[in-house]
Amino acid sequence: MTETNKDKRLFTVGRVFFLLIVIPLSLMAVLIANGIFKLGVTFKERAVMALDQKSQEEIKIRAINIADDVATFLKEREKDLMISTIIPLNDAAFKTFVQENKRAVWVKENNKIQQVMARLYSEMSFIDKNGNEQIKILNGEIVPKSKLVNVANVANTTYKNEDYFLKAKNLAKGEIYVSPVTGLYVNRSEFEKGKRFSGVIRFATPIFDKSGFSGVIMSALDYRHLAGFTDHVIPTQAEYVYEADAASGNYAYMVSNKGFIISHPNDYHIQGLNAEGNLVPPITEADAANLSKKDEQVLNLNLLGFMDPNLPEVAKEAAKGKAGLRMYQFGGRTKFVAFAPIKFYSPEFSKPAGFGWIGFGVDVNTFNELATQTTQKVEKETKAWTTTIILILIASMILLFLIASILARGISRSIQMEVPPESQEIGYDEEEKE
Repeated sequence: MTETNKDKRLFTVGRVFFLLIVIPLSLMAVLIANGIFKLGVTFKERAVMALDQKSQEEIKIRAINIADDVATFLKEREKDLMISTIIPLNDAAFKTFVQENKRAVWVKENNKIQQVMARLYSEMSFIDKNGNEQIKILNGEIVPKSKLVNVANVANTTYKNEDYFLKAKNLAKGEIYVSPVTGLYVNRSEFEKGKRFSGVIRFATPIFDKSGFSGVIMSALDYRHLAGFTDHVIPTQAEYVYEADAASGNYAYMVSNKGFIISHPNDYHIQGLNAEGNLVPPITEADAANLSKKDEQVLNLNLLGFMDPNLPEVAKEAAKGKAGLRMYQFGGRTKFVAFAPIKFYSPEFSKPAGFGWIGFGVDVNTFNELATQTTQKVEKETKAWTTTIILILIASMILLFLIASILARGISRSIQMEVPPESQEIGYDEEEKE
């Protein structure tokens, strides 16, 4: 057999082997690699979707839990007030009551953050039926008789504009007046220098003797205990912090039933009174252009539709006593808020709005960090599998070509062995043919 015929046979066998084995195996490998890639993409998309939904629901549930905790806390303060109506009407009994009612708060002293026990009530007083203070405990100490005032005149109250006596005296026995959060306004410059909002929520109820209405007992809840429910919370993490950073876009806050901010990382957004006893007005669309320059930046979500129409919609939904989730724009950020109503009701905080609501604002980019980490992990694993398939494919191709070559040569030798070596082509002479 000539070398040309041997090469042709070898080529033919290799071609058949390539067509029957190499090409199908290559196609199968490509399909497997493509399938792994598509599976990775699908899994990534589903993982992100599931992660988003799961995380959002968890944040919403956490907001609901804190809102319920605030409602329970306020109801307990009402119980405290009712207990105070049966203690003796004297300075010593009132002071003991104030001293015994304490709760932990976080404070920063000498650059050290620590938890201390603080009095729940910064003030407590008994006011006679004419509005004259008869007993008053201020910051844990008895106020001398010479410094007691008539609070029927609102100008004589601590913040020069409080009507808790007038509201409470008209209630029936067992009813309680609960004031809104009341305190002096802290502007932006003061806040940046370290000053923080402080104030009270007043609880007042009428008391009666045999002759009828005899006066009002009032306790003033230290605002720090209320703000503590949100000030130390980061919605996307379990650990508590001393103060959340509003610049991160990831923080908790509290809103009144009228839409005013009453707890926020930036205290200058909280409505308060000026020195004359007048409420500092909230930001409106008319002065929004100068928002960044203003030292006073009180926020009322009902008035922030010019920033994003979803902001007042959140307030409206919460005022209906509903919890939910909503996307919105604020301060150049895309955010979502989980909100939940504080189900505490009184004559001043009627259903369904109640006391107000808790908001968990989360910057979308921050929220997506966990989802991004998950997708990156999926992509990494997908690339690793795809690379492995390609390497296996290349190695298989080389191995198959080697096998094909060996088989082709073996087949060629087998054919040669079947033909006797002495066999030659027979030639005919022209003469024999004739």
